[in-house]
Amino acid sequence: MSPSTLFQAANPLALVGRLALAFKPQATRVARWVAGLLVPLVLAGCSTVNPYYDPSRPHHRPDGFNNLHVDNWRADKPSFWRWVRERRLADLPADEPQRIEQTATDVTLLKANRRDVTVTWIGQSTVLWQVNGLNILTDPHFGPRASPLAFAGPQRLVPLPVTLERLPRIDVVLISHNHYDHLDRGTVQALNRQAGGPPLFLVPLGVDLWMRDEGIGNVQRMDWWDRHAVPAPGGDVLVHLVPVQHWSRRSVWDRNATLWGGFVVEATVDGQAFRLLFAGDTGYSPDFKVLGKRFNAFDFAAIPVGCYEPRWFMTDQHVNEDEAVRIHLDVNSRLSMGIHWGTFRLCDDPIQAPLDGLPRARAHHGVPAEDFVLFRLGETRVLKSVRP
Repeated sequence: MSPSTLFQAANPLALVGRLALAFKPQATRVARWVAGLLVPLVLAGCSTVNPYYDPSRPHHRPDGFNNLHVDNWRADKPSFWRWVRERRLADLPADEPQRIEQTATDVTLLKANRRDVTVTWIGQSTVLWQVNGLNILTDPHFGPRASPLAFAGPQRLVPLPVTLERLPRIDVVLISHNHYDHLDRGTVQALNRQAGGPPLFLVPLGVDLWMRDEGIGNVQRMDWWDRHAVPAPGGDVLVHLVPVQHWSRRSVWDRNATLWGGFVVEATVDGQAFRLLFAGDTGYSPDFKVLGKRFNAFDFAAIPVGCYEPRWFMTDQHVNEDEAVRIHLDVNSRLSMGIHWGTFRLCDDPIQAPLDGLPRARAHHGVPAEDFVLFRLGETRVLKSVRP
């Protein structure tokens, strides 16, 4: 029995989900109650084995992976259950999805483009890059929820600006880690079935095994500082997996069993070096000064700016706007955009918080407004025009 089949058979969340779908709507309330009882019980007995363990690498463990500067496995790490208790009693600010600006994605431009470097924000951490004729999609999520359950979990609060089917064929998919707002099963299955053949999935160690169990075969696993050259019409594109500070979990027993990371994309565009950074999901750490020194500078960076409250719980795993601006400065980015906001309510801060927080953070650090921006959903910008 494969790991994914075992999960479907034994995972209480999957069992509850099937129950609710079979007997909805009556069973939905009962299913949620049962899930609340079962999950803590299963959590107590979770353990994993790391099939890629390399004792020479400091972020490897026999049972999974770790950060370089914060220990994900320490006994005194912030309590998830404390957050759940406090959140029930807190008067949290309301989401204001009407403040999230949208624009119709220019699909005609995207399909016709074969030379220019472009970036399009689709929502949360899903970004379409076009580089040297390649269509590169980051953490693709086109589903209605960021959840393992079809009937519960964080909903998409702002409509998608474009469907996956309307985009040009995707050549490469970059997956930063396996959390449900970054790795959506329905979306990657749809990409695997796309006309013209599946894209190449570049994923951190361990996520390849999940992909394999899902029947997705065009996958390249990567460790931190691995690089993979992708042939492109305008010249090869070099993709690096780089360290960031986060964690992973896909089921109740696999915490930190798979690696996480950011991606650096390098290409020669119109005779000049061009570098892009996708920071994935991350807390603030010295990793970014290392990136700035190693790669010198970035032409563009996608940096998370949302889902960071309460700070006592989120600070190790999610940056706020001030820390996002510090990353922008650490990596010497010419232009940065905020991601990981405006889509799903996952933390105590509302989805529109960066609209107010990022301007304050820019001002505090003396960063011009045009250097670190928030896109409208669906917006495309040309980062570099290439002469014919």
